[in-house]
Amino acid sequence: MILDEDKQLTPAESQVMKALEMVIDPELGIDLVNLGLIYDVTVTGDTCRVDMTLTTMGCPLTHVLDEAIKQVVTAVEGVEHCEINLVWEPAWDMAKMTRYAKVALGIHE
Repeated sequence: MILDEDKQLTPAESQVMKALEMVIDPELGIDLVNLGLIYDVTVTGDTCRVDMTLTTMGCPLTHVLDEAIKQVVTAVEGVEHCEINLVWEPAWDMAKMTRYAKVALGIHE
């Protein structure tokens, strides 16, 4: 989920977040948003910056995810360019997943 819970998303940023729900992690079968891998989206002009992380460093599917992200983000009206900012801090952990993702993966708290 978005790190700064107080951030008000613009309509374009909300559309990007919705579009990112279409990008499924091929190993887990859950979308990147519900997995908690998307930390922030910012749309400025016709460019969107996606701050995100991965479940593990050295993920062999990084290029697959990058292409899928760029495809859905640039399909949002008014967004022509997508910059992906891959970050490792804060580190991802299962607590960042939504309840939906936890239930889908059989994780019970």
